Amino acid sequence: MRPLVMAVAYDGLATFEFAIVAEIFGIPRPELMPDWYRFAVCAIEPGSMRTSSGLTITVETGLEALREAHTIIVPGWSFPAGGVPAALVRALREAHQGGARIVSICTGAFVLAAAGLLSGREAATHWQHTAALAAQDPSIRVLSDVLYSDEGSILTSAGSAAGIDLCLHMIRADYGADHASQVARRLVVPPHREGGQAQIIGRPILELREGARLSPLLDHLRRRLDAEHSIASMAAHVGMSPRTFIRRFKTLTGSTPVDWLLSERLSRARELLETTVLSLEQITFLCGLGSVVNLRHHFRQRMETTPSAYRARFEGKGSSFSEEKEAKKLLAV
Repeated sequence: MRPLVMAVAYDGLATFEFAIVAEIFGIPRPELMPDWYRFAVCAIEPGSMRTSSGLTITVETGLEALREAHTIIVPGWSFPAGGVPAALVRALREAHQGGARIVSICTGAFVLAAAGLLSGREAATHWQHTAALAAQDPSIRVLSDVLYSDEGSILTSAGSAAGIDLCLHMIRADYGADHASQVARRLVVPPHREGGQAQIIGRPILELREGARLSPLLDHLRRRLDAEHSIASMAAHVGMSPRTFIRRFKTLTGSTPVDWLLSERLSRARELLETTVLSLEQITFLCGLGSVVNLRHHFRQRMETTPSAYRARFEGKGSSFSEEKEAKKLLAV
């Protein structure tokens, strides 16, 4: 049977967060596979309700339907007076005990916390509310600089749009990187974003002329991750002094050129580990990481795992590449 994803609706429902869930899981995708998710909505109190943007929706199914769900998503929470209803707390606890995966987007984490599902776990929420979440339950290890947190059967995302990142992450875990990439392509978003909320908070708006000046460099670097790139060569590429280049690059990306380049290389390495059977040596070469030792070092440092362990998570999930075919294509000079 196809896995059932169920979103929880309530009066004051966060419109954007709910739309993310409905768009990603609620649209049939026969081009991907016949056993794609089923999608349904249940409400704390069935009937008509208003969303945060003033729309009126009608949901006929109540919380009892959560017993059938494989994945339950709380799409934000509008902090209504009286806190989280006891019926929702009870339903989420019972569903989790029954084996359901419980997910929150943005402030939906406060609902999971009220149900005791985040106690002793890592969790993410919008950066404006991290302190409040930590105060609600001091045992929660609130992550202020991530886009999402995966604790196995409990997953939480940061701000609203980070819900897209989390949903794509779940697709990647359930069906493989190929399917997640195809859904991301349909949404016109990257299949995986590097960095956390720090890249968003307090960022000054770059003048258009500087963005236009540096964007072609970023494209060039992504195309040539296997090549050597120094601060001097990158600055020369855009006609800036090294000092000016570093300052303006950080304004645009929120990162130094060296850190940004490393993140792009690791992102490409992850993609190759997920979707190909290329050797670690070949992946290291294609990503410009110098040596397999460096690849392993940065994986441990950034992801707290090894390349081989990371690859094992995706074995048998959508990869249809042969090593010989992929090596000839990617390693062609």
